[in-house]
Amino acid sequence: MAHMSKPELLAPAGDLPSFLAALAAGADAVYLGLKHFTARMQAENFSLTELARMVELAHAEGRRVYVAMNSLLKPGDIDAALRLIARLERDVHPDALIMQDLGMPELARQAGFRGELHFSTLSNVTHPAALRAAYAAGASRVILPRELSLDEIRMTAQQCPEGLSLESFVHGALCWCVSGRCYWSSFLGGKSGLRGRCVQPCRRIYSQGSESGKKGHSGRWFSCLDLSLDVLAKTLLGIPHLAGWKIEGRKKGPHYVYHVVSAYRLLRDNPDDAQAKKAAMDILDMALGRPPTHARFLPQRQHAPTAPDGLTSSGLLAGKVAINEQGKPVLKARLDLLPKDYLRVGVEDERWHATLSVPRRIPKAGTFVLKLAKHKTPKAGTPVFLIDRREPELADVLRQWERRLAQYKGAGTGAVDISPRLPTPAKARRLPDMLLRATLPRGKETRGGKSIMALWLSPGTVRGISRTVAARVSWWLPPVIWPDEEEQVLRQVREAMKNGGRHFVCNAPWQNALFAQERVPADIRLIAGPFCNAANAAALTALARMGFAGAFASPELCAEELLALPGQSCLPLGLVLSGHWPMGLARHKLMGAQNNEPFRSPKGEIFWIRPYGQNVWVYSGWPLDLTGKRQELEAAGYSFFAHMPEKPPRTLPEARRSSLFNWEGALL
Repeated sequence: MAHMSKPELLAPAGDLPSFLAALAAGADAVYLGLKHFTARMQAENFSLTELARMVELAHAEGRRVYVAMNSLLKPGDIDAALRLIARLERDVHPDALIMQDLGMPELARQAGFRGELHFSTLSNVTHPAALRAAYAAGASRVILPRELSLDEIRMTAQQCPEGLSLESFVHGALCWCVSGRCYWSSFLGGKSGLRGRCVQPCRRIYSQGSESGKKGHSGRWFSCLDLSLDVLAKTLLGIPHLAGWKIEGRKKGPHYVYHVVSAYRLLRDNPDDAQAKKAAMDILDMALGRPPTHARFLPQRQHAPTAPDGLTSSGLLAGKVAINEQGKPVLKARLDLLPKDYLRVGVEDERWHATLSVPRRIPKAGTFVLKLAKHKTPKAGTPVFLIDRREPELADVLRQWERRLAQYKGAGTGAVDISPRLPTPAKARRLPDMLLRATLPRGKETRGGKSIMALWLSPGTVRGISRTVAARVSWWLPPVIWPDEEEQVLRQVREAMKNGGRHFVCNAPWQNALFAQERVPADIRLIAGPFCNAANAAALTALARMGFAGAFASPELCAEELLALPGQSCLPLGLVLSGHWPMGLARHKLMGAQNNEPFRSPKGEIFWIRPYGQNVWVYSGWPLDLTGKRQELEAAGYSFFAHMPEKPPRTLPEARRSSLFNWEGALL
């Protein structure tokens, strides 16, 4: 693949006005989603007929369109996803698909898709060796994690295979948890971030610590500011293989898209022009995002990603609510408000949270009566934010682009007759005797009265286990390996194998690359761990091709889906049965909070955080417990299980219940 002399500017679009705003501002490419299989299901998104016209317009203007199909696929999703890709190829011709699920590249091949395959940041390709594995799995481009520093981006790019390009975020919302390693929304409410339906529990208020029964310090501990590299984006220029600067924001409006794209185009095209830098910063100030942070980008000068006691809501503060003499909520505007400006009252976890449009111009210091439902009357002092606006100049620009779009009719769309071709499910879904039992991190798992230890791979565990014992241990690799950890993990893998270790659980599919570099004994067995999020037959087929001898099913599936999966699988399957499954993993450190001290939500939900290496693990106050379902699972074909014990903090209240996760729900 020929790399551009300067990175393409990649803009988000959740609706048609935002798409047109991206083109008008000079974006080189636009990424967007359909009505299904996208990681931003709350955005308006697009139909195939509408998208076909948009792609025709973009191509006529020399721009590219990438379609995000970056959600986790459940067992029953395979047929529909395959047909959708086939229709995209036949009728729409997007330039690339953005994918999270490991089964998607297999489906794209079967559908005859000829565009590029971009592996989403949700795929968790986090270290240099992982790039080689992703490229071998079909990736044309890898979208890097937002947690990487400039030095780590450079280190990763230097080891990037020829033929693979990289993409890095330069602006937009940050998640506190690592992408692809967050189960918080799913664990608490059955709406999965991996399925594009995150309810953003990280943005809520929580309290920690208490004295004499009183509430402790409350704040939005996990609610991140917006990443904004602004003038620092210049340092990304010239990095080999870095072909794209990505702007986050598929739920944002055209005002945000137009301004942010315009600013970064100035910064990219005029890196040494002081006037252009100043103009770009002024434009970003008008973009209506959250307060900005550089986060971890500068390794020697990291910024805090959160502000627990501050405002981390998107939008520009337009004023605060007052209650007039008639008892109605009013806003005294701190700035001019224009017709069709869009306001948000409060924030999402407040009962009076609402959005509304401004019907007429309200001058600065003018009063605007907020017409809200009676049950949503906010208290005095509630902040009101301007979150989108349609200034006349932008409206004129969008109308011009709408006229251009009207020239394109798009191809007629219709059904596609295609069925997936996947290996016959394994009849003998059991691993060799050793592997049946070697599935337990930090503890023991029993089967037939026998048990075996399983341990997280670390310098302490590898050196602390004798050669006699090492051969009988199941070694679990960490859920995330950062670039500066890769060499250390590789040394640990070598040492464990030298000591006789033969069973390894990889917690990202790409970790198989750490074994490809070695002279691996013939009896080594790799198992795809639960953090690989295997949830469908196509993903399991891909794992088998990558050399895995078995796989853990994703813990997010409900009972019906979990029980159906073994009958579709070409690999032996296991499941995390019990213990403290983490709600999420983060690389960001938490400002002002205490490790191993309980957090409490207003709804009484309790959890705590604990650091392991460079990461912070978030644990629920109640453990996962599917032990009562084991007989059903074994009858369905599951042949190995894991228990994940974690010693709760001494101050944690005794758990009053356990969790079945999504067993009794239907993951959205």
